[in-house]
Amino acid sequence: MELDFKTLTMMELRSSPGEILDKVYKNGESFIIERNGCQKACLVPIWFFLPDIPKDIVYKVNEELDQLRQIGEKPLLTFSNRNELEILFKEAVDKYEITLKIVLPHGYPNNAPKIYASPIIDDAPHRWQDGALCIFGAMANWNPGKHNITSVLALARKWLTGYGEWREKGSWPNKVEGNK
Repeated sequence: MELDFKTLTMMELRSSPGEILDKVYKNGESFIIERNGCQKACLVPIWFFLPDIPKDIVYKVNEELDQLRQIGEKPLLTFSNRNELEILFKEAVDKYEITLKIVLPHGYPNNAPKIYASPIIDDAPHRWQDGALCIFGAMANWNPGKHNITSVLALARKWLTGYGEWREKGSWPNKVEGNK
């Protein structure tokens, strides 16, 4: 996929950032930002980094992230080495800070996200071989029509509840709501 970059000065960006972002987001325009005659950065549509996720799904993910922010969540976004969107959430379990990482794989939403927690004890139970959390069968029972980032985050937090009890008592609780 090739992009046609237009030059944009820092002053132009400062004068109408919302308008510029709308051009990138809605129209797929790309810009190289110049400051004092030097190229400093670029603005490209998010779908450029997520080529296997259709544009309408990128919009859906943005809407989900906006909804999370509206209820007080503070997701941080990054990309994996494989250009998969990673959504990070800082959590507290007892006195420990744990980062939940929801990875949206290529082919999302038809392919289920993977969820990781870090740092956690290496031999923590209820995880897949690659370290992803085994949450309520989310990998086997993923339904793109019913599940979204918010539901995955809720399941991951239920897993963290079980993890906290496992650390404290040495055994995983028989029933953590949401876990089988």
